Amino acid sequence: MNKAIRTITIACLGAPLFLMAQSSNVTLPQDKGPDKINISAYPAEQQKGYKVFTDKCSKCHTIARPINTTMTAAEWSRYVKRMMHKPNSGISDAQGKTIYEFLAYDQENRKDKNPSAFSKSLSDEEIEKLKAQQH
Repeated sequence: MNKAIRTITIACLGAPLFLMAQSSNVTLPQDKGPDKINISAYPAEQQKGYKVFTDKCSKCHTIARPINTTMTAAEWSRYVKRMMHKPNSGISDAQGKTIYEFLAYDQENRKDKNPSAFSKSLSDEEIEKLKAQQH
């Protein structure tokens, strides 16, 4: 039980740190990865979701960032909600739901099959080190 609580606590603390980096002017390792996904085998609904995802999310950060990051479904949900509330995101509730559904599908069907190929969220200390190196 204690291990489960620790795991949940760590996951909940990690997501906000990753999200803090979203609005900063730092380049994350994920930003340097691929900025496209081959979605040709994805269901039509998810292909439509990918278009909404790339159109909306690329307005504020590299699309490579979420493409190359792995999170749990709960973390993706919090991430999308937070991005929806950013000034000028222009993401409606319906678009947010579509983006979340795409990210959750992609996580399960692409990233979970090869998790070592993707980056986890960074700690506050890691983000600060990157900022110091880049300035």
